[in-house]
Amino acid sequence: MTLHENEIRVDEAVARSLLREQRPEWSALPISPAGAGTDNTMYRLGDHLLIRLPRTADNAQAVRKEQTWLPRLAPHLPFRIPEPVHGGTPGSAFPLAWSVYRWIDGDEAGPESVTDWRAFGADLATIVQGLHSIPLMGATRQGDLSWYRGGGLHACDRWISKYFDVCRTIQGLDLDIARLRHLWQSALALPEPSGRHVWLHGDLKPTNLLVQRGRLHAVIDFGSLSVGFPDAEHAPLWDLPPAARQSYWDAMSLDDVTWLRARAWAIAVGVSGVSYYWDTYPRFVSECLSRLRAILEAADEQ
Repeated sequence: MTLHENEIRVDEAVARSLLREQRPEWSALPISPAGAGTDNTMYRLGDHLLIRLPRTADNAQAVRKEQTWLPRLAPHLPFRIPEPVHGGTPGSAFPLAWSVYRWIDGDEAGPESVTDWRAFGADLATIVQGLHSIPLMGATRQGDLSWYRGGGLHACDRWISKYFDVCRTIQGLDLDIARLRHLWQSALALPEPSGRHVWLHGDLKPTNLLVQRGRLHAVIDFGSLSVGFPDAEHAPLWDLPPAARQSYWDAMSLDDVTWLRARAWAIAVGVSGVSYYWDTYPRFVSECLSRLRAILEAADEQ
């Protein structure tokens, strides 16, 4: 499934070729598909390893970022995150940097894996607090660590407005775009964030949260790792049931302005996802639509 115009196609043969060239001791291990996101294609390697191949050259920059920072962040965190065990270089079959990580067992967060959503929300708050409390270790908001979701809303208004316009032209899209746009524009009138910069995961949606025995166990995919303001970090809360959302809010002691800015970020990510992936990635579009409808439902209840 190709998602981007400049995407590099991969398959198991490509992964096997890279292993033969760079890690021949792993080249005979079984390889099987392990999912694909908007940025990477994954393969399970044997019982204990995971290969991640970036879809585009821009995504390859995120691979290098993970290789640099995840080993430095992991000792500070009370939960599992991906552990790089090989930093792959471009090969004859694949022109970009790639990675091998230790496999982490667990199921994506969802109604079949989570047993107590209030506890899940509190656990997620603990994870976010832990990440945001890590010293920056000299990192600053620049280069690969300067992602738009760690900045202010105003800087994104022009291109987010274009995505709203695209959504209005999509045939069969059953969504109150006008109301969502009003909520987005209302957030632009709020004060910009002014607190300290922190480490940000950047994409704490349920597919990046792994569950074991009903409880949150690990956080994966740090390709959006950045340094910045934490507002957008809270945006994926609208992917979760209201009980999880409320317990997270209570545990984080978030003020109303921060919550409204987080909601605006959730709208921005959802609208851009719907418009960009409408014809190519139905599952991701469905995730975005669920988030946006949850936002509208919660807004109606206020």
